[in-house]
Amino acid sequence: MMTHNIFRSALIPPPAIPEQYAQRYREEGLWIDQTLPEFFVEQCQRHAESLAVVGHSHTSWEEKTPPTIRWTYAELSQHGWDIASRLRAGGVRPGDRVLLQLPNIAEYMSALLGIFYAGALPVFCMPSHRERELSHFARKTDAAAHIFSSRVPGMDLSAVYSSYSQMLRDEGRIPPLGYDVCHPWELEEQEHLQELTTVMNTSAQRKSEQVAFLQLSGGTTGVSKLIPRTHADYLYSVRESAKICQLRSDSTFLVVLPASHNFTMSSAGILGAMYVGATIVFAADPSPQTAFSLIAQENVKVAALVPPLVQAWIASAQRRTPDLSSLELLQVGGAKLSRSVAQNIKPVLGATLQQVFGMAEGLVNYTRAEDSDELRYNTQGKPISAFDEILIVDDHDNPVPVGVSGHLLTRGPYTIRGYYDEPAINEKSFTEDGFYRSGDIVKLHPDGSLEVTGRAKDQINRNGEKIAVDEIEDLALSHPKIYDAIALGIPDKTVGERVCLVVVPYPGEHFEANAREELQHFFTEQGLASYKIPERVEVMRSLPTTKVGKISRKDVRAQLLETLSYS
Repeated sequence: MMTHNIFRSALIPPPAIPEQYAQRYREEGLWIDQTLPEFFVEQCQRHAESLAVVGHSHTSWEEKTPPTIRWTYAELSQHGWDIASRLRAGGVRPGDRVLLQLPNIAEYMSALLGIFYAGALPVFCMPSHRERELSHFARKTDAAAHIFSSRVPGMDLSAVYSSYSQMLRDEGRIPPLGYDVCHPWELEEQEHLQELTTVMNTSAQRKSEQVAFLQLSGGTTGVSKLIPRTHADYLYSVRESAKICQLRSDSTFLVVLPASHNFTMSSAGILGAMYVGATIVFAADPSPQTAFSLIAQENVKVAALVPPLVQAWIASAQRRTPDLSSLELLQVGGAKLSRSVAQNIKPVLGATLQQVFGMAEGLVNYTRAEDSDELRYNTQGKPISAFDEILIVDDHDNPVPVGVSGHLLTRGPYTIRGYYDEPAINEKSFTEDGFYRSGDIVKLHPDGSLEVTGRAKDQINRNGEKIAVDEIEDLALSHPKIYDAIALGIPDKTVGERVCLVVVPYPGEHFEANAREELQHFFTEQGLASYKIPERVEVMRSLPTTKVGKISRKDVRAQLLETLSYS
């Protein structure tokens, strides 16, 4: 293994929570002086002999089906230290950023701990991200390393890494060091890292109030923005979420959604399970068959899904009558859950429904165990904290009455005050007094519960993945034949919304055969993540205008949706 003796740039300090608020959060015991690596060490020591992780492994296997491994908390921690040693031997220094791009395999956990143990900051990427997204994240963060698996079905991430690395070299940049968990580096030095390092990367004096990692936003204006979360704010949300969700040491948690999702990580998720010493079980794929088998085999009690997967589980369970007797709690989030589906969860799956509504930027809401069926079926619950501040306003930022839909604005002890290195976007996304404009349309119920009624931002929600229409449209406009393009989400019972692209060719241009196939090939060549690639393409000679003759892309999008949804 070659060692990279490269000094990466320092983290750009993100907008901070004002000291008057930070002091209050400390005094109330919300923020404690503990970092995430300290949290991992403490939990792995406290629950050393308990089973921590069950999942397939991608490390050094040649079989068609990868082996299943089972790590105790002590073993997980040791694997984390091993990854940390390898990263440091490869030249990763405290404070460096590391792209973490692994599917739902056991190595996700060892890599997660390893990055933190090395004093680096994870940048959470999706397994489906390709050259376009990964090169952006690498540039934006000056990433020192990229951890991936070359065994992800349907995608050669080793080739993707090589491709975007060359793109960066062509720009005069130094690409991150690639670490393929299928072929781990051999250590050139015998000394193994066993000491934690906390990097002071913000103006805050306390180690726990430094930036711990960068998550990805849903993205409304192109490639995802980066969300800086601190140790203190994130661990507060984890501790409170574990309490609200009533997790116990025997609350085996099934990871079906991508492990890097904020929902999967902390609501109460992977970190909540670690907080109580529970077992984390990784599903290699999201199919009901795989999940049902793991629920029966591993005595799974908690799972988190998006609405399309809930529907798939219900349909499959009605046909197969699987053994789901251990399942106690089914969390549903990422998109609006219909009442008709919500009502079937308990009778068919045997689990109690908990609706979850939140965002990687901060605010998370849950229905509670004591809530009535009406609240669980119709609302997305109440905020985690009494210190979460909620404003619901009209288009002119005037407060609306209870029961009236409006724009959701929020600030609080675990909600960011700005995206990473995005000053222009921050001016639009945050108010002068620090409220985050979520882009959600909600209404407040008299009991304090929120109900999501829509979105203000132009996004497509496919299976819980937020896709920016701007990114699709901008890339389409780079095609030599396309004069104009509109992207929109077509309602779909299976995945919520499917990506549809309406294109207007330049005069004299036309698509030789199948426009969908031609453009899918184009988007793939441009390195766009597979879940963002349009599944439906419509060719028009001109775009419709609104009734008053305006070319309002939002209004045209709505008009096209009305026409195309039922065609």
